[in-house]
Amino acid sequence: MSADIPVSVPSSSPVEAAPAAPAHRREPGTLALQWATVWVLLSRDVVRFFRQPSRGVGALAQPILFWFVIGSGFAGSFRVEGAQGLGYQQFFFPGVVTMVVLFSAIFATITVIEDRKEGFLQAVLAGPGSRLAVVLGKALGSSSIALMQASLFLLFAPLAGVDVKSVDYALLAAVMVLSALALTGMGMALAWWVKSSAGYHAVMSLVMLPMWVLSGAMFPVKGAGPVLSWVMTLNPMRFSVEGVRRALYGAQAVSYTHLRAHETL
Repeated sequence: MSADIPVSVPSSSPVEAAPAAPAHRREPGTLALQWATVWVLLSRDVVRFFRQPSRGVGALAQPILFWFVIGSGFAGSFRVEGAQGLGYQQFFFPGVVTMVVLFSAIFATITVIEDRKEGFLQAVLAGPGSRLAVVLGKALGSSSIALMQASLFLLFAPLAGVDVKSVDYALLAAVMVLSALALTGMGMALAWWVKSSAGYHAVMSLVMLPMWVLSGAMFPVKGAGPVLSWVMTLNPMRFSVEGVRRALYGAQAVSYTHLRAHETL
């Protein structure tokens, strides 16, 4: 008599036990891919900025030192005809706010050169995001960093005689956002054209810094002479300085830029 041999039934394999995959997987839409590209680039620049504390301290300490040293040096010799009681530090403060945005945009957009050398930018361009999304993500990231640093510097506004209750915050925010986007866009265009960081700094020193000096940030338009006054009037950065000055000081700041400065020896 033959013994009964137990027969083991093989269990179902994991492949057979797994639920069937959907016949049609839903792919992300074009708009979602564009927004994902913008958000990744924006958040990457902001996170990298916070991981480099020395970068933020240097970008903020330099304008503070610049404002106190130059403002104190010209305080005794700067007079504006028709605006008695206006000190140089008060006149110079809106220009330094614009300088913070300018320097922050310069240091932030230099990452375009670094990303291109490291191959990160080429990888992003090969992704599903369009070139417009790449530019927008980098521009928004750099502009966000510039606005954060300028907002921190604005905490010193009471020291410049600014009444925080009478500030036109809507105008101030609009001017700073538009200025940050414009300066960042200009910096990115130059960074894409220049091949090295040293060359980028040289171009910035020859292009953007003179634009800031001739924007009415350091001296009024009429005090510059006929030729420089004409150049300053056509300078687009002048609208940024005048907008910040108007938002901080109100109607009294309308004529500050166009008054004549006298130096008392």
